[in-house]
Amino acid sequence: MFKLKKIVYNQISFGMFPFIFFLTHPASSNPEKLPKSTIEIDADKVIGKLEPFRHSFGQGGVNPIPLPQGVIEGIKKLQPRLIRIFLQEFFNIYSEDGKLNWQILDPYMEALAQTGAKIVACITIKPRRLFPQIDQRIWQPKDVKEWQNLIYELVKRYSVEKQIVTYWEVANEPDIGEAGGTPYLIPEPAEYCEFYRITTEPIIKACPTVKVGGPALASVNSPLLEGLIEYCKRTGTKLDFVSWHLYSDDPTLHAKGIERAKSLLRDFPGKRPEMLITEWNRNIGDISGESKDASVVASCLLSMLETDVDWTFYYQICDQVFYKEHFEYWFSAEGIRNMENFWNPVPRFGLFDLEGRVRAPYFVYQMLYRMGEKKIDAKCDESDIKLLASRSDSRLSLMFVNPSSQGKALTINIKNLKPGKKSLRIYSIDANKRWSSQKLELLPIKEREIFTSSEFSFEIWAPSYSVIQAIFDDIS
Repeated sequence: MFKLKKIVYNQISFGMFPFIFFLTHPASSNPEKLPKSTIEIDADKVIGKLEPFRHSFGQGGVNPIPLPQGVIEGIKKLQPRLIRIFLQEFFNIYSEDGKLNWQILDPYMEALAQTGAKIVACITIKPRRLFPQIDQRIWQPKDVKEWQNLIYELVKRYSVEKQIVTYWEVANEPDIGEAGGTPYLIPEPAEYCEFYRITTEPIIKACPTVKVGGPALASVNSPLLEGLIEYCKRTGTKLDFVSWHLYSDDPTLHAKGIERAKSLLRDFPGKRPEMLITEWNRNIGDISGESKDASVVASCLLSMLETDVDWTFYYQICDQVFYKEHFEYWFSAEGIRNMENFWNPVPRFGLFDLEGRVRAPYFVYQMLYRMGEKKIDAKCDESDIKLLASRSDSRLSLMFVNPSSQGKALTINIKNLKPGKKSLRIYSIDANKRWSSQKLELLPIKEREIFTSSEFSFEIWAPSYSVIQAIFDDIS
């Protein structure tokens, strides 16, 4: 095991002399022999706008328990604009005698509203009155008019009276049914399109301004996606967005999924429907909540920022426990066993655990949301290192991701800077957990004033599986 030490070079510089330092790295390493990468940044070359808010979070589907207050405050701190949720049958909004009941769902929705975000609501309810037989293959309600009246009331409640939901998504993973944790298996495109039609008609009637879409697929390659797009093109049925999911460590797969959806929408008449990845994360079996998760999540996010995707939703906000009594009256016995085996042995996915303790990926989003609105040119001589650079009127923000098992020395060369005095703060998400769990804030590794000319260089050590942010703020 290596002993660790810090090596700090020139601490302040003027003109062309660089401000150089390394974060912690193995003491036995010779700085001249360390693995190195060079990054070139042009602070004056704007290559597009940057909208980090389009990358947000999802929650739910497992139980009807509202978000804990501490988690609400943690998410509110990030100021997301949209959160995606499931409206499952365990909310019991429609009784067997045909009465509406909001007593369980109202507190759930109000907790989400406290975050300040609007909601993408995925419709996965399956009331026994309209679906008396437990069978994931049954998608047609016993009484279509009654189903539409129920959907109308649901939308009126949360898009008109309470104005919480702005996007309505029809079904969740209908290409795999109960295997995806929800009760509809609709593998045939024509059948899904009919379910989409009978469900979106009352949504639009109740609130014409909301957005409707789907199919929230487990795989973007499912024929349901192309089927829905072609159906809406042919019939003029409203389609504001298409949606799908992906759990993968490979940033290129996330980008390829977006390109596939974009290609299917290429000749859609009028405005292109939005593209939403309404669930995503790294490989399910590899999730640990540690710094490696953060580096994989950051790599995928930066890859998706290079595409035309409109919204993504990291699943999920906080861990959940599965209780079979919430499912046994509308889910099959096999489906219940699968859910119990999947969710309960090991807590999964959450930015927060069951006790409300924060995990490393939370701070990836904190970094991302600190980036400026103008994306600037940034290049690296090594493809393993992922990077993002942005600026606003008085701030230059940089993000570097090292998703590999080997630490690397990064040389960052910046040109066309505004000369003058600046504050520089460096943050790192790595195995050392450099954050305050109480305040939910990253702690700066370095924080000091510097003076730069129009060109500036510095070096930094990027530990294995790390995400690093450098922020330069002008001092007037």
